[in-house]
Amino acid sequence: MTAGMRASDSGTASGDIRKTSRWVFVFLAILWLGLILGVSFLATPVKFSAPSLTLPVALDVGRVTFSLFSRIEMILAALFIVLSWRRGVPKLQISFSLVLAMAVAAQALWLLPALTERVDMIARGEVPPPSGGHHIVYVCIEGGKAVILAILGFVGLMNMDHVT
Repeated sequence: MTAGMRASDSGTASGDIRKTSRWVFVFLAILWLGLILGVSFLATPVKFSAPSLTLPVALDVGRVTFSLFSRIEMILAALFIVLSWRRGVPKLQISFSLVLAMAVAAQALWLLPALTERVDMIARGEVPPPSGGHHIVYVCIEGGKAVILAILGFVGLMNMDHVT
């Protein structure tokens, strides 16, 4: 038996499945974190600094991007719930998976529709009413998801030898 491996893990199918499941979870956490950083905190702000891109076009690209990204995040959140629905999963993973799912749901069901309505108004040449802070709340949720995913990825990598 190798160092850090328990007798319950060695050569058992359930131990192998648990370890593979943990690796998949950690991989998805790091992938999701990279997607958030790339889409929300890199590509989106850069898009608005392009001088040749008009505001309505930039907003429309953002609307399409975040609509697709929201669907991808729903799939990732569902995978997190599935991967956390087994015996012996750390409580941190279960709790954070549920928080991530709620954050994605809030963005998809409340914030994105409100922000899309504003984009549509701007595209029609109208001046939308004050947003009520929807954009700031969306950005804060993105930041919170990024922190949670970084923690899950880091903790998952640090505890990979302790999978039971």
